[in-house]
Amino acid sequence: MSSAVHLAIGAFDGVHLGHRAVLHSAREAARADGGIVGVLTYAPHPSKVLRPESSVPLIFTRAQKDDRLTEAGAQLIHHEKFDRNHAGIEAADFPKWLKTTFPHLKSLHVGSNFQYGRGRAGNGEALIAHGATEGLGVRLVSAISLGTETVSSSRIRQCLSSGELELANAMLLRPYEAEGAIIGGRRLGRTIGFPTLNVAWEPELKPAFGVYAVEVIFKGEALPAVANYGQRPTVESGPAAPLLEAHVLRGAAPTTGDAVRVRWVRRLRSEQKFADLAALQAQIAKDSALARQVLGLLG
Repeated sequence: MSSAVHLAIGAFDGVHLGHRAVLHSAREAARADGGIVGVLTYAPHPSKVLRPESSVPLIFTRAQKDDRLTEAGAQLIHHEKFDRNHAGIEAADFPKWLKTTFPHLKSLHVGSNFQYGRGRAGNGEALIAHGATEGLGVRLVSAISLGTETVSSSRIRQCLSSGELELANAMLLRPYEAEGAIIGGRRLGRTIGFPTLNVAWEPELKPAFGVYAVEVIFKGEALPAVANYGQRPTVESGPAAPLLEAHVLRGAAPTTGDAVRVRWVRRLRSEQKFADLAALQAQIAKDSALARQVLGLLG
């Protein structure tokens, strides 16, 4: 006999505190009867199908989301292709579709503001009623607040875009991260005493340009670093594609081709244009000193 599936449903971009509360509800149900924790999420994000002209820029890639969902307790992750056909399922028929897709399904776990079905006609109360017709228990999980506002993916996007990294990180629980491979650059940093790692990274959601205290995660080790994300106005003649560059403050830095994660710890300042390389060099020295302090490096 296969284990019962206790399913958390949602877009889960960011896997923030509110999402984790939904996962926790599914974990509790699974623990009670020896079942497994499942996640139903969507690819692409529903907004890219329902309103492509104003679709949501995602905080994380699918791989990053899966990693965080697994960390939060997911044992089974199902990415359902979201298209017009799926969007057209009537709300009353949604639990039946779920039972077909997950034959051993026992309970559903969603945020209290969950909407589903054609025209987003179904809500939490309707899901309880519709789920009961298929023998499914439904738990509505209350939103989580931080400060005076509700934790949400849209609020995290706003914080990242405006440079409020610490608030974004508090809502994410696990800090914001970039992932990519080290690529070759012009090696300009070496000429001013601050060699940098250029990370191949093109996020949908672009965080605020600026200088950040970060950790470069490589082969399981967190290397303290100072990073700049932006268009490098001091050294570029015109608008350039945003680039993430990190200068490792201690430890053996990875090299070209190595895959890394960059964990963003604190925003130090906004990006700015300096009169010349000497002024840029002096500022990077100040940035590095502040990053060392933020990251707990002594001496």
